[in-house]
Amino acid sequence: MDVEARATEATDEQIVERVLGGELDLYEVLIRRHNRRLFRIAYSIVGDADEAEDVTQDAYVRAYANLGQFAGRARFVTWLSRIAVHEALARARRNGRTVSLGDGEERGPGDDPLEALPSTTAGPEEQMLEKEVGSLLDSAVAGLAPIYRSVFVLREVEGLSVAETAESLGIREEAVKTRLHRARALLRNDLLKTAGSHIAEILPFHLTRCDRVVTGVLRRIRAGDFPPAVDLHF
Repeated sequence: MDVEARATEATDEQIVERVLGGELDLYEVLIRRHNRRLFRIAYSIVGDADEAEDVTQDAYVRAYANLGQFAGRARFVTWLSRIAVHEALARARRNGRTVSLGDGEERGPGDDPLEALPSTTAGPEEQMLEKEVGSLLDSAVAGLAPIYRSVFVLREVEGLSVAETAESLGIREEAVKTRLHRARALLRNDLLKTAGSHIAEILPFHLTRCDRVVTGVLRRIRAGDFPPAVDLHF
C-alpha cells in the first residue's frame, strides 16, 4: 500500500500533522475528503455554483497557508468549515451583497419537523418523479435567504448535528434550531416529505468540479499564491 493509500485511512488531524511535516501531496486527501461539504457551505451563502467553487478553492488555500494555526480545539473539518463560511461571506461583501449569519432571531410560522420517508427501491417512473421533485427542491433551497439556506444545507443535506452546525457558522445552537424550523416552513413541509431520503442529493458535487478544485488549490499552493494572513484560532 503506497503512502497516499495509507493516508486515506488516517484521521484528518493525522494528515494535517504530516502535511505540516512536509508531505504537501497529502493535502489532496483532505481536499477530496471534504470538497462536497465545503462546496455546499459556500453555495448555501453565495447562491451560485461557479462562485461557490471559487470560494471553496479560496478556503482550502487559506486553510493551508494558516495550517499552523489549527490547534485541535475543534475537529479539523469544523475549523475548515468555519474558514469556508468566512470566505463565502467575504466574497458576498466584495460583490456588494449584504449577507449576515449573526444571531438575530428571525421568527415565522412553524410546521412539524421533517419526517423523511423510508428508502425504497424506485422504479423508472418513481425515479423520474424523484428527479423532478429534487429539481423543485433545489430551486426552493436556492431561493432561501442565506441565514436559512446555510443552516438547512448543513443540517439536512450534510447531516451535521446542531452543535456542529452552530460551531461551523459561529452562531448559537438555539439560532440553528430556529432557522432550521423556519427553513422547513418556507420550503413547505409537504415538498420535503415528497423528497424524502433523497434530500442529500439535491446539491450534487460532481467529480469534474472536485477535480478542478483539487487542481486549482494545489497549483496555487505550489505557486505560493496565498491570501493575507488572518487569525484563524477558532
